[in-house]
Amino acid sequence: MTARPVLSIRNLQVEFRSGEARTLVVPEVSLDIMPGESYGLVGESGCGKTTTALAVMGYLGKGGRIASGNIFLEDEDLVKASPEHLRSVRGRRIGMVYQEPASTLNPTMTIGRQLLEVPIYHLGMSKAEARKLVLATLEDVRMPDPASIMQRYPHQISGGQQQRIVIAMALLARPALILLDEPTAGLDVTVEAVVLDLIMSLRKKYGTSLLFISHNLAQVAKVCDRVGVMYSGVIVEEAPVAELFGKSRHPYTQGLIACVPDVRAGKQHRTLMPIPGRIPLPSERPGGCFFGPRCMHAVKGLCDVSAVPLVQLADSVHAVRCLRAEEGVAPPAAVTGGELKVAPVLGEGLSVTGLSKIYDAPQGGKLVANDDLDIAAARGEILSIVGESGCGKSTFARIIAGLDTPSRGRISFGGRLLAEAGRKGRKAAAQRTVQMVFQNPDGTLNPSHSVGWPIRRVLAKFGLARSAVDVERRTRELFEIVRLPVELATRRPSELSGGQKQRVAIARAFASNPELVVADEPVSALDVSVQAAVVTLLLDIQRHNATTMVFISHDLALVRHIADRVAVMYLGKVMEQGTVEEIFSPPHHPYTEALLSAVSVTEAHQGGIRLTGDTPSPVNLPKGCRFASRCPRKLGPICDSEAPPVQAASPTHEIACHIPLEQLRNPPPLAARPGSAE
Repeated sequence: MTARPVLSIRNLQVEFRSGEARTLVVPEVSLDIMPGESYGLVGESGCGKTTTALAVMGYLGKGGRIASGNIFLEDEDLVKASPEHLRSVRGRRIGMVYQEPASTLNPTMTIGRQLLEVPIYHLGMSKAEARKLVLATLEDVRMPDPASIMQRYPHQISGGQQQRIVIAMALLARPALILLDEPTAGLDVTVEAVVLDLIMSLRKKYGTSLLFISHNLAQVAKVCDRVGVMYSGVIVEEAPVAELFGKSRHPYTQGLIACVPDVRAGKQHRTLMPIPGRIPLPSERPGGCFFGPRCMHAVKGLCDVSAVPLVQLADSVHAVRCLRAEEGVAPPAAVTGGELKVAPVLGEGLSVTGLSKIYDAPQGGKLVANDDLDIAAARGEILSIVGESGCGKSTFARIIAGLDTPSRGRISFGGRLLAEAGRKGRKAAAQRTVQMVFQNPDGTLNPSHSVGWPIRRVLAKFGLARSAVDVERRTRELFEIVRLPVELATRRPSELSGGQKQRVAIARAFASNPELVVADEPVSALDVSVQAAVVTLLLDIQRHNATTMVFISHDLALVRHIADRVAVMYLGKVMEQGTVEEIFSPPHHPYTEALLSAVSVTEAHQGGIRLTGDTPSPVNLPKGCRFASRCPRKLGPICDSEAPPVQAASPTHEIACHIPLEQLRNPPPLAARPGSAE
């Protein structure tokens, strides 16, 4: 580290114009990033993280402009630079990795052609020199067969590989600074872990400084040296990563940390503590502390009087924008105890026997999405299905909900057979009994109708309200249950936030008083604070109604917090299933172990299992264990030639693996295994 920062932002103000109106989106941001340092910028959606990064890149568009302040890249003020000069800076001295690689990669050009442009344009290399550099950089980002990858188009590689290509593109000109805006959003936990390891190793190799933007606090704890927490366009706390997560001083930071599920603790030991309210719109910012209206520690007459400065605390490594920071205000207390347990419910639960779903593949052959699944959940339990994309989770969910039909097998709930037909073939009573919450609430809400319309439709369809007055009364009750203002029922979906729309989708699902709810990744696209609120809401309603739930997710920390039972799927098969305590304690199936190892936590940790290679094609299934080609503990030829036996670790815990249970209970050290990360 030297005395001169690579990036120094001073008193930055960003505003957007619409006609004569001006909106101050970022009122004031100041931060420094030193050579080789990784700086994390965290906060809820709408807090100004991405706008700050776009201001650094000069990408604010026609409506946006820097109203005041300075952005120094080493000794040069980018605010004063001409558009032509900024184009030469971007890519050469500053690189950027976006949340969605499709926004960077041109689908009509080969990957090689797009990568070659960078060293040819920015470094003045010949095509031969550029090709040599591109191949070396693709090896750095661990792309298999770089020469072949260069000949492909973006759609011919996986999402994780696309993100590695974008990282390679950002690195090619050897910039001093790379901005990463939610670089792992939408990736599986295993791919996410590989990408984060890659970012850290490349930063170490090239000495590149990073501005890492995310709402995932666990990722920031893993990747960053220092962290700035943004709220409503200002930084409210800044500290080294260990200090921030160990001794956070601002109530907003404490609230964000309290929203993060812990892979080591379930719902019986801790409940998530959502932050009340929402980030104010720029036109609604309160006087005094911007966080004041949502803060449990706010003092009237003190916190709401005048603007609160960012002040360096006595320890000199910690800066906080809070008038009560020196008092050491306590973070929200976690709620624990037996009151969170679900009372046992009489009656038969969900039973899935021999379930398979096979499609005709476009290229010929058969695509096996689900293969001979045997899964069960008691009445009133939450069953979670986990696994990487393409494992068959969502297909299973759609069959349970009646949106697809099985090729063979039996599904029953409460003693009633469900699997014989799709939703149209089910009787009204069965349709009412089983409801679904989708990953994207826009799949539930009609943009042409108010958000109250689908709820009223459910009530009328199933005869749950006798009159228009009863329909309106029950609609109001459901909005109150999901903690939304009743007046929102008259608004269109476009007028609601993502979290509000998902709450409406939950209200619609529970409007028919269902006995079984299928939730397919219902919070994967939400901020950590909104996720905590929606998860807490789901658990409250589920406990109150004793509803059985199938919860689909790839977030194992969230599964640990929610589930009673867990089934781990890979390539259409169940690799392991048991109670949540059994799944999160040895013995583990090697695939489960890899999933758990990939989970990021807010405490620093080293090592882990990193899966290599791609999932085999569901059209050409392996003859033996489906996980064998990626397994870090593969025994030998038997894993490739014979299907693994299902071993009973307990009456409720099953593992499909050739490795004896005793060895699974006592795994070898990580360093002794192939595919381990240190």
